[in-house]
Formats: sequence, C-alpha cells, structure tokens
Amino acid sequence: MSDLPDNFHSEITRLSEQGNSLADAGDYNAAVSCFEKALDLLPPPIEQWSAACWLFTAIGDTLFQSARYSEAIQPLLDAVKCAGGIGNPFVHLRLGQAQLELGNEVLAADELARAYMGGGEEIFEEEDSKYFTFVKSKLRPPAGGW
Repeated sequence: MSDLPDNFHSEITRLSEQGNSLADAGDYNAAVSCFEKALDLLPPPIEQWSAACWLFTAIGDTLFQSARYSEAIQPLLDAVKCAGGIGNPFVHLRLGQAQLELGNEVLAADELARAYMGGGEEIFEEEDSKYFTFVKSKLRPPAGGW
C-alpha cells in the first residue's frame, strides 16, 4: 500500500483497523461497512492495489465468520483478481470453506487444495478440523504422509 498517496493510505488504514476491531467485537455488519468504505477510497482500477486484495479478503472473512457463506463468495473471488490475491493461501482457505459450507464440494476441494499447497497444514491449524479432513480426503498424501 506504500504506493498509494498518503491521504488515501492513512484513511484506508484507519478504516481497516476500525473494521477489524468491529469484527473482533462481533459487529460484523459495521465491520463490512468500514472495509467497503476503505475500498471506495482506492483509485481505479482498484485491482492494481494490494490493499484491495486484503480489503476484499477482510469482507469475505467477516461474512464467513458471521456464517453468511453465500455472501462471502463474491468478495473472496474479487480478492483473487487483485494484486497478491491468486495463490494467497488464506484467500483460498476462506473461499474453500465457504464453498464447502454451501455444499459445493468440487469447488471447495479445489480451493482448499490451493490453500494447502500454498500454506501447508499450518493454514488449517486454527480452523475447524473438518476442513483439513475434507481436503485430505481429496488429495494424495504427501511423500512423508500427513
């Protein structure tokens, strides 16, 4: 985000921190609103900014945390289109988890495999074990085993 003009950078940072605090407090709607306001400040095309990736990810993560799985999909897909999005293990993790919660097992397997390939078993450590169990059932074990 260092390439952004200072006036954008400071306000986007402020809104992001406010959004994170609201999400931590369980006020998911207000958190999403802060992240969206921060996105609105990015000069077009917003996909060029790494900040867009983490803001879309924050929106998707917040919606996922509030069990709004279908709503989480689009911002996470938008994150993948941004600088730094494709191959980001956390983005793929949340996208895969949301897809699995919606019963879209083929899409979930693809995204969770991407998360595993990019982040290893560690990306799943603080998540419900069902996600890692699911992805393990879809992949061949690595040479040294799981």
